[in-house]
Amino acid sequence: MKFNHNIITQTVDKSGGFGFKLTPLAKSILIICSAFCVNTAFSQPILPVDNDAVTSAESVPPPAATPAPVATFASPDAAIEEVMVLGQRATVVNAIKAQEKAPNIINMLTADEIRKLPDVNVAEAVARLPGISLETDTGEGRFINIRGLDSDLNSTTFAGMRLPPSNPSSPQGSGRAVAMDAIPNGLVGSITVTKTNLPEQDAEALGGSIEISPKTAPLDGKPFFEGHIGSGYENLRGTGITDLSVSMGTRFGGSGENTGGISSYSDHPFSVVFTGAYYEDRRGIDDVENAYIDDGIAPAKALPDIDMRRYQYHRERHGVGLDLGYQPDANNSYYIRGFDSGYTESKENNHLVINLDGNPVVNPNGSITDTATGKKAFQADVTSEKEKIDDQVFMVGGQNKFDGDVLDYRLGYTKGTYNQLYDNVAKFNYGSKTGSVTYDDTGPGNVPVFSVNGANYLNPSNYVLGSYSNQTQLTTDQEWSFATNLKMPVSWGSFDQENIKFGLDTRFRTRDSDNPSYSYPGIPKIPLASVAPGGNTSMYNGLYNIQPLVQTGTVNSLLSSYQTTLASDIQQAEQAHQHGTENVNAAYWQYQMKQGPLGVIAGLRVENTNAKYEANIDETDAAGNDVYTPVTTSRNYTNFFPSAQARYELDKDTLLRATFSTSIARPGFQQINPSVVVSDSDNTISTGNPNLKPTTANSFDLSFEKYLPHAGILSFGVFDKQIKNYIVATNYNEVFQDGNTQYPGLSGVTAVSSWVNTDSGFARGIEVNCVEKFKGLPDFWSGFGINANYTYNNSGTTIHPGITSMLPSTSRNNANFEVFYERDSLQLRLGANYVSSSLWAIGANATTPDTFADSRLQFDFGSTYIVNSNYSIYFSAKNISNTPLKFYEGTPDRPIQREFYGRTFLAGLNFTL
Repeated sequence: MKFNHNIITQTVDKSGGFGFKLTPLAKSILIICSAFCVNTAFSQPILPVDNDAVTSAESVPPPAATPAPVATFASPDAAIEEVMVLGQRATVVNAIKAQEKAPNIINMLTADEIRKLPDVNVAEAVARLPGISLETDTGEGRFINIRGLDSDLNSTTFAGMRLPPSNPSSPQGSGRAVAMDAIPNGLVGSITVTKTNLPEQDAEALGGSIEISPKTAPLDGKPFFEGHIGSGYENLRGTGITDLSVSMGTRFGGSGENTGGISSYSDHPFSVVFTGAYYEDRRGIDDVENAYIDDGIAPAKALPDIDMRRYQYHRERHGVGLDLGYQPDANNSYYIRGFDSGYTESKENNHLVINLDGNPVVNPNGSITDTATGKKAFQADVTSEKEKIDDQVFMVGGQNKFDGDVLDYRLGYTKGTYNQLYDNVAKFNYGSKTGSVTYDDTGPGNVPVFSVNGANYLNPSNYVLGSYSNQTQLTTDQEWSFATNLKMPVSWGSFDQENIKFGLDTRFRTRDSDNPSYSYPGIPKIPLASVAPGGNTSMYNGLYNIQPLVQTGTVNSLLSSYQTTLASDIQQAEQAHQHGTENVNAAYWQYQMKQGPLGVIAGLRVENTNAKYEANIDETDAAGNDVYTPVTTSRNYTNFFPSAQARYELDKDTLLRATFSTSIARPGFQQINPSVVVSDSDNTISTGNPNLKPTTANSFDLSFEKYLPHAGILSFGVFDKQIKNYIVATNYNEVFQDGNTQYPGLSGVTAVSSWVNTDSGFARGIEVNCVEKFKGLPDFWSGFGINANYTYNNSGTTIHPGITSMLPSTSRNNANFEVFYERDSLQLRLGANYVSSSLWAIGANATTPDTFADSRLQFDFGSTYIVNSNYSIYFSAKNISNTPLKFYEGTPDRPIQREFYGRTFLAGLNFTL
C-alpha cells in the first residue's frame, strides 16, 4: 500500500519562515480528542459543580444520593491542584467538556479510549493524540516528541509528581526524556498532554508536558473490582503473551453503609484504591545493520561491514499503585499515594558480522565486490544482557478550604533506576583464509544482499572464541519535592468570576551513574561448534543465514572464573562516573477571570536553578601514569516565565483561543557534565560542555474549536515556538604538539566531540483535529465514526557553521486516522499511525551525511464484544502491517539499520464487578 505523505505544499523563505497550503488530503484529515479529567490532588469522588466555573476546586456541595458525572476543569499539570477526578467510569462526554473548559491548550485520553486499540504502554497511547510523534525501539513505543520537539525537551509527571528518567539513554543524548515503555497502560486512569504552560506549572516543559493520572475511586463511592485477563501471540518467533490488570477500591468508615448512595462525606470518609498490571512477552527481532565508506573516493554505496542480528527478548512489565484518602467533610481532604512501575528484560543477540577490507570494486551489473581477510573478517558474536528499569513515586498531601480560599500542599519523592545486571559479549573469530564478498542493495528496503566466495563462513567449526567481556551499569535519578498553593476569590474588576493563585515549590534532585566493565584475560579458544549445536539459522524472512544459535548460558558458565578487573577497566569506570545535583526553587503568581464569553488567565513564574555536576578527568602525571582528577561545575541562574492565555466563546459550542507562554529545557547531565574521555590510540576526545546555557522558548498559539454532538470535536490551530540556545552535538578538530602538558598522549590533529548552544531556533506548524460520530444515520449506520488528526511541523536551527537544518526528531507530517463502529454490544476500530522521516543524528561535519529515522505507517485493530454489564471479550491485532524500523544515512536508499518484529495478536476478558 502506498501512502501519500505530501499532505501540504510549503514555501520557505530565507529568514526561516514558511507558508503552507492545504492539499485535498490534508483537508480530509480529522481528529478525536477523547479525554478524561483527573484531579491528582485527592482521591475522593468529585461531586456536581458548575460547568462554567473558572476552576473546580471551590464550593463543592455535600454528596447527593446519586451524583451526576459532570466534568469540570482546573489546571491539568499544576503542582498539586489539577484536573478533577471523575472516577473510573467517566465518559468521553465528560472529558471533552473538561477540555473545552480548560483555560489553556490540552489534549486528554481516557483509560477506556486507550483500551480500544492494542497499545500496551503509555507512549503508544499518547501517540494517538494530535501533535505527537512516536519514537520506537525493540518493537514498542518508547519516547514521545511533541510538536516537532524531541523527548528530552518534555516533562512527564505521574499523579502530578515529576518523573525522573529511568532509562539513561535518550534519542538526542540529554538523558532527560522519560522512557514511557516502563509504564503499563493498566496503571493509567487518564493522560493529559499540555501544550501551553500556565504559571502554576513547572516551566521545564519546552516541548510540552505529559501528565499520567492513576486510577481513582468511582464517583458514587461504591466498591468496585475491575480489570482484564488476556493472552496473546507474536508470530515472528511463535511466542506467547500474558496480559493482566486489576483495579479495586472502596470508601469506608463513618456511619454509612458501603453500598453507595451516601448523603454526606462523613458517611465514608476513608477511601482506598489498589491497581496492579502485569504484561509479559518474548518478542523476537530480525535486524540488519551496516555503515558506508564516506571518504569521497569509494563508490556511493560501498560498505565497510554487514551485520545480521537475530534478537530474542523476554520482558516482564509491572505496575502497582495504592491510593489512600481521608475526607471528613467538604472542606478538608488528605491523601497518601505510592506507585511503582517498570520492567525486567533479558535478551540474547546472535550476530553474524562481515568486516570488509575497504577495497570495493564496482561490477558491470552495479554490484560491488570487496575482500574479507584476517581473523576478524567474519565474526560470530553473541550477547546476553539483563536490565531492570523502575519508576517509583510516593506522596502525601492535602487540601483545606477557608471561606472560599483553597490551600493545598504536597510532599513527594520520585526515583528512576536503570540497573544493567550484566552485558556479556562473546566474539568468535573466523580463520585467516581470504574470502571475497559481492553485494548490492536489492533486499527489502534497500538492505544488502550478498554472496561469499572462498570462505565457508557458515561452518561453526571454522570459528573460535577471540574475546569476551562484561559490563554493568547503575544509574539512579531521584528527587524530593514540596509544593504549596493558595487560591483566593477576588473582585478587582467586578467580573462574573475572578480569582488569584500563588504558590511555592522546590525540587531537590540527585543523579548518580556508574558503568564498570570487566576483562577476561587468558580465556580458552573455545570452538564455536561446541556451544552452538544444531543447524544454521535462517532469519529476515529467509534472506540471511547465520550460524547455529549459541547457548549463551554455557558460554557464560565456562568463562565466569576468568573475570578480573584490569587497569584499563578501572580507567573506563572512572571516566564513566558521574554525580550531579540540581535544585530548583520556584514561585508564581496567577490571575484568572471570566466575563461573559471571555476568559483570561495570566501571571508570572520565577525559577532559580542551583546545580553541581561532578565527574573525573583522565590526566597523565609526570611518570606517565593515568590519574583521575575530580572536577565540579557549578551553575546558578534565575529565569522568569510570563504567560497570558485567553479563550473566547463564539457560542456555547464554539470558541477561539490565543495564548502566549514561556518554558525552559535545562542541559542534560551528560551534556553539561565536565568529564573528559581521551583516547590516545585514535586521537579523540569526548567531553561535556560545562558552559552550556539552558534552552528557552517563547510560544504563541491560535486555535479554533467547534464541539460537536456526541463528544465530537472539530478544531484547527497554528503554533510557533521561538527558541533560544538550542543544544546540538558538535565535532571539531584541535591540533596538539608533541609533549603538550594538557594531554601528553595526544599529538597532531585530534577529533573532539562535545555539545554547543546554537543562537536560535524555531518550531512551528498547524494541527487539524476532528471526531465525528454519525449518530444521525439510520439504524446500523449510526454506529460508524471517524477519529483522526494531522499535524504539520516545521523547525530549524544551525547545525554546522552556515548550515541550517530541521531540529532533530522533527517529523514534518504526523497523522492518525481511525474508523470505528460502536453500536449495541459491538465495538470495532481500525487505526493507522503515520510519522514522516526525521533527523536522528547530525553528521560529524558539513561533508558527512546526517542520519535519519525513516517514515513509518502502522496499522492496528481492536474489537470488543459486550456480553453483559459485567463482562466483555476483546480481540486485537497490533502492527498488522509488519512495519519495520529503519534508519538511513543521507537518503532513504542508504539504510544503516532495518529491523522488524512481526505481528502481535491479543485476546481476553474484561470484567467489571
